[in-house]
Amino acid sequence: MIAGFEISVNYLQHDILPPMSLYLALDVGGTHLRAALYPEDGLEPIQHKRINTQGEDTPLERLFCLVEKILPPREKVSAIGVAAAGPLNTHTGVILKAVNIPGWKELPLRDELQNRFQVPVKIGNDANLAALGESKFGSGRGHHHILYLTISTGIGGGVIIDDRLLNGAWGLAGELGHITVMPGGPLCSCGQSGHLEAVASGTAIARYVNEQITSGVPSSLTGTQPLTAKEVAQAARAGDRLSKEAFERAGKFIGRTVADFLHIFNPTVVIFGGGVSKSGSLLLNPINQTMRTSILIPQYLDNLVVTTASLGDEAGLLGALALARQTT
Repeated sequence: MIAGFEISVNYLQHDILPPMSLYLALDVGGTHLRAALYPEDGLEPIQHKRINTQGEDTPLERLFCLVEKILPPREKVSAIGVAAAGPLNTHTGVILKAVNIPGWKELPLRDELQNRFQVPVKIGNDANLAALGESKFGSGRGHHHILYLTISTGIGGGVIIDDRLLNGAWGLAGELGHITVMPGGPLCSCGQSGHLEAVASGTAIARYVNEQITSGVPSSLTGTQPLTAKEVAQAARAGDRLSKEAFERAGKFIGRTVADFLHIFNPTVVIFGGGVSKSGSLLLNPINQTMRTSILIPQYLDNLVVTTASLGDEAGLLGALALARQTT
């Protein structure tokens, strides 16, 4: 009787009840490849793995291997969502140029994954998908018009309008860090000069302090080796005048640019993510002050929420998850 009962339960589970939908989210970066398998509902991954992007095999083969390790052997995945560094074409799924992954130029990543695993795949820019993740699961919940800006080694972002991620004609929209704010200014990582990323990212803050020390400006930092934005933030909190000035300078550039974005997109929430945003008031105070004095009319600030991201390192994965769930 007991054995017969077990057989009937297994029969119901596998032949009558519909299988649970599973979704695979991938976060593809220059340092790490991450994969997480999620159920149909909820944000707790069933499995989560991370490996280095570089190794004996090519990054693409390493990504294939990572997916194979995390895919369930007897369950079908409904869709795969991929967050990858751009520029990339979201409509064709082609990585146009991944600066941090050698050889990834004009790479048809979507088709490579679909052909290998026979699963629908959607690809998005990592910063754009972080914005989507925050809108669905983080600090943007309850808002329909969202501006997300990530301030880290570089500066990126994403825009949500009427609950839809702004992709543009070729999926290239949302490069918020590549706005010219200082014509003829420092060289950006993209090769152009004077972009917001080149004057206000974590890399730019540290470079500015190094340059000032080299030119003779006094500081508690020695400048004998390349600094990081984290070290500059620590020195600023300890009272170093130059370090404070570096964050205030960056914050003013960002604040003026955010005011411009408010004029263009008119969001109800501005979300700051990325490691440099964790410097708190050192950066956020000058951003807020400059944004408010640069605004066209005060109505742009009506009921505007300015806050920090809540998903942390999971923003890319959860944005990829949101993208994957949109495919079904």
